[in-house]
Amino acid sequence: MEQRSNLRYRALFRSSFSSVAMVGGEGSLLDLSVRGCRIESLIEVKPGATLEVRIEAIGGEPPIQIQAAVVRWSREREFGLEFEVIAPTEWGHLQDVVKQIELEPYQLERQAADVPGSV
Repeated sequence: MEQRSNLRYRALFRSSFSSVAMVGGEGSLLDLSVRGCRIESLIEVKPGATLEVRIEAIGGEPPIQIQAAVVRWSREREFGLEFEVIAPTEWGHLQDVVKQIELEPYQLERQAADVPGSV
């Protein structure tokens, strides 16, 4: 099995996807990197399928639009995507979101350390 070159970070975002060959669907994005993600959905997708994906990452901000993502694996109710085509502005938005979720655990630790009486 091939190793990923980019770390995936745990996340829980709403997502939707569609392709020419199938009816669209919705799911929960469970983890995210700048190169791909893992989605849980009731809709079955096949490895090799190309999907257009929308990731509703942060409340109030427009969703991230992935123009083409290839399904690399599918198990039960989950599947993994590799992002293939993404517009430059969406790429910047995706990088910002990944950076934010990468930093979240450290920000929470720092906030806890700044609270008097916390460990």
